[in-house]
Amino acid sequence: MTIAMPVLGAGTFRLKGEDAYNSVTMALEAGYRHIDTAQIYGNEKEVGAAIADSGIARSEIFLTTKIWMDKFGKEAFLPSIRQSLADLQVEYVDLLLIHWPLKNEEVAMSDYLASLKEVKELGMAKQIGISNFTVAQMQQAIDILGAEAIYTNQVEVHPYLQNRKVVDFCRENGIIVTGYMPFAYGDVLKDETIARIAEKHQATTAQTVLAWMRQNEFVTIPSSTKRANIESNLKASEVVLDEADMAAIAELDRNHRLANPDFAPEWD
Repeated sequence: MTIAMPVLGAGTFRLKGEDAYNSVTMALEAGYRHIDTAQIYGNEKEVGAAIADSGIARSEIFLTTKIWMDKFGKEAFLPSIRQSLADLQVEYVDLLLIHWPLKNEEVAMSDYLASLKEVKELGMAKQIGISNFTVAQMQQAIDILGAEAIYTNQVEVHPYLQNRKVVDFCRENGIIVTGYMPFAYGDVLKDETIARIAEKHQATTAQTVLAWMRQNEFVTIPSSTKRANIESNLKASEVVLDEADMAAIAELDRNHRLANPDFAPEWD
Protein backbone atom coordinates (compact mmCIF):
# COMPACT_ATOMS: atom_id res chain seq x y z
CA MET A 1 0.00 0.00 0.00
CA THR A 2 1.31 3.44 -0.92
CA ILE A 3 0.39 6.28 1.41
CA ALA A 4 -0.04 9.84 0.18
CA MET A 5 2.65 12.36 1.05
CA PRO A 6 1.51 14.51 4.02
CA VAL A 7 1.56 18.21 3.12
CA LEU A 8 3.76 19.07 6.09
CA GLY A 9 6.94 17.12 6.67
CA ALA A 10 10.00 17.33 8.87
CA GLY A 11 13.11 18.25 6.92
CA THR A 12 16.62 17.29 8.06
CA PHE A 13 18.82 19.45 5.84
CA ARG A 14 21.94 20.64 7.73
CA LEU A 15 21.09 18.47 10.77
CA LYS A 16 23.97 16.25 11.88
CA GLY A 17 24.38 13.44 14.40
CA GLU A 18 22.39 13.85 17.60
CA ASP A 19 20.60 16.95 16.23
CA ALA A 20 19.20 14.89 13.36
CA TYR A 21 18.16 12.03 15.66
CA ASN A 22 16.52 14.36 18.19
CA SER A 23 14.75 16.47 15.56
CA VAL A 24 13.16 13.43 13.89
CA THR A 25 12.29 11.92 17.28
CA MET A 26 10.54 15.13 18.38
CA ALA A 27 8.76 15.45 15.03
CA LEU A 28 7.40 11.91 15.23
CA GLU A 29 6.34 12.44 18.86
CA ALA A 30 4.55 15.65 17.84
CA GLY A 31 2.60 13.79 15.14
CA TYR A 32 4.57 14.29 11.92
CA ARG A 33 4.46 11.28 9.61
CA HIS A 34 6.54 12.68 6.73
CA ILE A 35 10.33 12.71 7.10
CA ASP A 36 12.72 14.04 4.44
CA THR A 37 16.44 13.28 4.21
CA ALA A 38 19.13 12.79 1.54
CA GLN A 39 22.37 10.90 1.01
CA ILE A 40 24.39 14.13 0.99
CA TYR A 41 22.99 15.24 4.37
CA GLY A 42 25.06 12.52 6.02
CA ASN A 43 22.29 11.76 8.52
CA GLU A 44 20.42 8.76 7.10
CA LYS A 45 21.67 6.55 9.97
CA GLU A 46 20.38 8.96 12.61
CA VAL A 47 17.08 9.45 10.78
CA GLY A 48 16.69 5.67 10.51
CA ALA A 49 17.50 5.15 14.18
CA ALA A 50 14.92 7.76 15.23
CA ILE A 51 12.25 6.09 13.09
CA ALA A 52 13.16 2.62 14.41
CA ASP A 53 13.20 3.81 18.02
CA SER A 54 9.85 5.61 17.67
CA GLY A 55 7.89 2.36 17.61
CA ILE A 56 5.63 3.83 14.90
CA ALA A 57 4.66 1.34 12.19
CA ARG A 58 6.74 1.75 9.03
CA SER A 59 3.54 1.86 6.97
CA GLU A 60 2.47 5.05 8.77
CA ILE A 61 5.57 7.06 7.86
CA PHE A 62 6.21 8.70 4.50
CA LEU A 63 10.00 8.66 4.13
CA THR A 64 11.92 10.48 1.39
CA THR A 65 15.59 10.34 0.50
CA LYS A 66 17.55 11.69 -2.45
CA ILE A 67 20.38 10.26 -4.50
CA TRP A 68 23.48 12.41 -4.83
CA MET A 69 25.09 13.32 -8.14
CA ASP A 70 28.22 11.17 -7.72
CA LYS A 71 25.96 8.07 -7.57
CA PHE A 72 24.18 8.62 -10.91
CA GLY A 73 26.38 6.19 -12.87
CA LYS A 74 24.90 2.74 -13.48
CA GLU A 75 27.50 0.93 -11.35
CA ALA A 76 26.94 3.20 -8.31
CA PHE A 77 23.21 3.93 -8.42
CA LEU A 78 21.64 0.74 -7.05
CA PRO A 79 24.42 0.02 -4.50
CA SER A 80 24.00 3.55 -3.12
CA ILE A 81 20.25 3.03 -2.67
CA ARG A 82 20.83 -0.28 -0.94
CA GLN A 83 23.24 1.53 1.40
CA SER A 84 20.65 4.23 2.08
CA LEU A 85 18.02 1.62 2.92
CA ALA A 86 20.48 -0.14 5.25
CA ASP A 87 21.34 3.14 6.96
CA LEU A 88 17.65 4.07 7.25
CA GLN A 89 16.85 0.54 8.56
CA VAL A 90 13.97 0.18 6.08
CA GLU A 91 13.16 -2.10 3.16
CA TYR A 92 11.89 0.76 0.98
CA VAL A 93 11.52 4.53 0.89
CA ASP A 94 8.19 6.07 0.01
CA LEU A 95 9.88 8.53 -2.31
CA LEU A 96 13.30 8.60 -3.97
CA LEU A 97 14.43 11.78 -5.68
CA ILE A 98 17.21 12.77 -8.02
CA HIS A 99 18.71 15.49 -5.80
CA TRP A 100 20.06 17.78 -8.54
CA PRO A 101 20.08 17.38 -12.33
CA LEU A 102 23.56 17.12 -13.82
CA LYS A 103 24.63 20.33 -15.49
CA ASN A 104 27.36 18.66 -17.55
CA GLU A 105 25.39 15.54 -18.61
CA GLU A 106 28.42 13.48 -17.49
CA VAL A 107 25.79 10.78 -17.04
CA ALA A 108 22.91 11.20 -19.49
CA MET A 109 19.57 12.01 -17.88
CA SER A 110 18.02 9.10 -19.76
CA ASP A 111 20.49 6.79 -17.99
CA TYR A 112 20.06 8.01 -14.44
CA LEU A 113 16.29 8.26 -14.77
CA ALA A 114 16.25 4.69 -16.09
CA SER A 115 18.13 3.66 -12.93
CA LEU A 116 15.62 5.61 -10.81
CA LYS A 117 12.76 3.77 -12.50
CA GLU A 118 14.52 0.46 -11.86
CA VAL A 119 14.68 1.22 -8.12
CA LYS A 120 10.89 1.59 -8.13
CA GLU A 121 10.41 -1.57 -10.17
CA LEU A 122 12.54 -3.46 -7.64
CA GLY A 123 10.26 -2.24 -4.83
CA MET A 124 12.92 -0.17 -3.07
CA ALA A 125 10.96 3.06 -3.66
CA LYS A 126 7.17 3.38 -3.80
CA GLN A 127 7.36 6.66 -5.73
CA ILE A 128 10.11 8.45 -7.65
CA GLY A 129 10.68 12.08 -8.45
CA ILE A 130 13.08 14.92 -9.01
CA SER A 131 14.47 17.94 -7.21
CA ASN A 132 15.81 21.28 -8.44
CA PHE A 133 14.70 20.62 -12.04
CA THR A 134 13.93 23.56 -14.33
CA VAL A 135 11.01 23.60 -16.76
CA ALA A 136 13.27 22.43 -19.61
CA GLN A 137 14.70 19.63 -17.47
CA MET A 138 11.23 18.57 -16.34
CA GLN A 139 10.16 18.39 -19.97
CA GLN A 140 13.20 16.23 -20.68
CA ALA A 141 12.34 13.98 -17.70
CA ILE A 142 8.72 13.70 -18.87
CA ASP A 143 9.91 12.72 -22.35
CA ILE A 144 12.00 9.96 -20.75
CA LEU A 145 9.69 8.63 -18.03
CA GLY A 146 6.22 10.07 -18.71
CA ALA A 147 4.64 12.69 -16.43
CA GLU A 148 2.70 10.11 -14.45
CA ALA A 149 5.95 8.52 -13.22
CA ILE A 150 7.21 11.77 -11.64
CA TYR A 151 5.59 12.16 -8.22
CA THR A 152 7.10 15.51 -7.23
CA ASN A 153 9.66 18.17 -8.05
CA GLN A 154 11.23 19.39 -4.81
CA VAL A 155 12.34 23.00 -5.30
CA GLU A 156 13.00 26.12 -3.26
CA VAL A 157 9.66 27.89 -2.66
CA HIS A 158 8.81 30.57 -0.12
CA PRO A 159 7.09 33.98 -0.21
CA TYR A 160 10.29 35.65 -1.48
CA LEU A 161 10.85 33.03 -4.23
CA GLN A 162 7.54 31.81 -5.61
CA ASN A 163 9.05 29.99 -8.59
CA ARG A 164 5.90 30.46 -10.66
CA LYS A 165 7.09 29.08 -14.02
CA VAL A 166 8.21 25.82 -12.41
CA VAL A 167 5.07 25.63 -10.26
CA ASP A 168 2.76 26.22 -13.24
CA PHE A 169 4.55 23.58 -15.31
CA CYS A 170 4.29 21.04 -12.46
CA ARG A 171 0.57 21.75 -12.09
CA GLU A 172 -0.03 21.36 -15.82
CA ASN A 173 1.62 17.94 -15.68
CA GLY A 174 0.17 16.62 -12.43
CA ILE A 175 3.47 16.81 -10.55
CA ILE A 176 3.30 17.74 -6.85
CA VAL A 177 5.40 20.75 -5.85
CA THR A 178 7.39 20.21 -2.67
CA GLY A 179 8.75 23.54 -1.49
CA TYR A 180 11.91 23.42 0.58
CA MET A 181 13.30 26.20 2.81
CA PRO A 182 9.81 27.73 3.30
CA PHE A 183 11.17 30.32 5.74
CA ALA A 184 14.17 31.31 3.55
CA TYR A 185 16.52 30.71 6.50
CA GLY A 186 14.29 32.97 8.60
CA ASP A 187 14.27 35.92 6.18
CA VAL A 188 10.51 35.80 5.54
CA LEU A 189 9.73 35.41 9.25
CA LYS A 190 10.87 39.01 9.76
CA ASP A 191 8.68 40.38 6.95
CA GLU A 192 6.32 43.19 8.02
CA THR A 193 3.45 42.04 5.78
CA ILE A 194 3.63 38.48 7.11
CA ALA A 195 3.90 39.78 10.70
CA ARG A 196 0.77 41.87 10.18
CA ILE A 197 -1.18 38.90 8.75
CA ALA A 198 0.08 36.66 11.57
CA GLU A 199 -1.13 39.15 14.19
CA LYS A 200 -4.54 39.32 12.52
CA HIS A 201 -4.89 35.53 12.84
CA GLN A 202 -3.22 35.31 16.27
CA ALA A 203 -0.65 33.04 14.68
CA THR A 204 3.15 33.03 14.45
CA THR A 205 4.86 34.23 11.29
CA ALA A 206 6.05 30.64 10.70
CA GLN A 207 2.48 29.33 10.95
CA THR A 208 1.34 32.05 8.56
CA VAL A 209 3.97 31.08 5.97
CA LEU A 210 3.07 27.39 6.33
CA ALA A 211 -0.64 28.22 5.92
CA TRP A 212 0.23 30.14 2.75
CA MET A 213 2.20 27.13 1.48
CA ARG A 214 -0.65 24.74 2.28
CA GLN A 215 -3.32 26.95 0.67
CA ASN A 216 -1.16 27.13 -2.46
CA GLU A 217 -1.14 23.30 -2.43
CA PHE A 218 2.59 23.05 -1.79
CA VAL A 219 4.00 20.23 0.30
CA THR A 220 6.72 21.64 2.55
CA ILE A 221 9.45 20.32 4.83
CA PRO A 222 10.76 22.85 7.37
CA SER A 223 13.45 21.66 9.74
CA SER A 224 13.97 22.58 13.36
CA THR A 225 15.89 21.38 16.39
CA LYS A 226 13.48 23.03 18.84
CA ARG A 227 10.48 21.06 20.12
CA ALA A 228 8.39 24.25 20.51
CA ASN A 229 8.88 25.16 16.84
CA ILE A 230 8.26 21.61 15.64
CA GLU A 231 4.96 21.48 17.54
CA SER A 232 3.99 25.05 16.61
CA ASN A 233 4.57 24.38 12.89
CA LEU A 234 2.14 21.46 13.04
CA LYS A 235 -0.58 23.82 14.35
CA ALA A 236 -0.31 25.85 11.13
CA SER A 237 -3.04 23.54 9.79
CA GLU A 238 -5.50 25.50 11.96
CA VAL A 239 -4.60 28.86 10.35
CA VAL A 240 -6.76 29.82 7.37
CA LEU A 241 -5.74 32.89 5.36
CA ASP A 242 -8.30 34.90 3.43
CA GLU A 243 -8.01 36.07 -0.18
CA ALA A 244 -6.55 39.43 0.84
CA ASP A 245 -3.85 37.71 2.93
CA MET A 246 -2.95 35.36 0.09
CA ALA A 247 -2.80 38.26 -2.38
CA ALA A 248 -0.59 40.31 -0.05
CA ILE A 249 1.89 37.46 0.35
CA ALA A 250 1.86 36.82 -3.41
CA GLU A 251 3.13 40.39 -3.81
CA LEU A 252 6.27 39.60 -1.79
CA ASP A 253 7.92 37.57 -4.58
CA ARG A 254 11.39 39.02 -5.24
CA ASN A 255 13.43 36.14 -6.74
CA HIS A 256 15.30 35.79 -3.44
CA ARG A 257 17.03 32.46 -4.18
CA LEU A 258 19.19 30.90 -1.48
CA ALA A 259 19.97 27.42 -2.83
CA ASN A 260 22.19 28.30 -5.77
CA PRO A 261 25.40 26.23 -5.78
CA ASP A 262 27.84 26.36 -8.67
CA PHE A 263 26.39 23.11 -10.05
CA ALA A 264 22.84 24.53 -10.15
CA PRO A 265 21.02 24.60 -13.50
CA GLU A 266 20.12 27.78 -15.38
CA TRP A 267 17.05 28.75 -13.37
CA ASP A 268 13.73 29.78 -14.93
